Amino acid sequence: MEQSVNKVFNEQITMEFYSAKLYLQMSEWLLEHGWVGASHWFDIQYQEEVAHAFGLIRWLRSQDGQVRYEAIEAPKSDFASLLDIFKEALAHEKEITASIKNMVKVARAADDQSSEIFLNWYIMEQAEEEENQRDNILGVERCKDCQAALLEFDEYLGKREFHIPAIPYLG
Repeated sequence: MEQSVNKVFNEQITMEFYSAKLYLQMSEWLLEHGWVGASHWFDIQYQEEVAHAFGLIRWLRSQDGQVRYEAIEAPKSDFASLLDIFKEALAHEKEITASIKNMVKVARAADDQSSEIFLNWYIMEQAEEEENQRDNILGVERCKDCQAALLEFDEYLGKREFHIPAIPYLG
């Protein structure tokens, strides 16, 4: 694997683990503020981000790349509101999307077609991740200041289940 491609994969692994840590921190804030369902929703998101990181790790290993684990900074731990958390999560997912799109450019420049094809799954996953956050923002905004509606939306968020992401099998 060309060094430039290996480098961006390692950077993305670090970003995915940071995402997991961020979402776990968001989950804690939500739980501390009585948003049990939303907290659960972010616990599931944490698990997805870890799976995303491991998909990248497995790909690097399968391509004789070198996996390098970098330090992961502490995420922000204080938020203004439930809506603020979902807006910050959307902004974060947009950063992840931009990073993965850059990975595709680097793989293309290195003529690493297999890595480029592998990353297609991540591109589509990011479209879903951004949509989920937009849906969460819309859900909170539709409740306006109606506490009963917000509690019902929180209960709905608590029904989310974890499913192992269908990252392409790497054998």
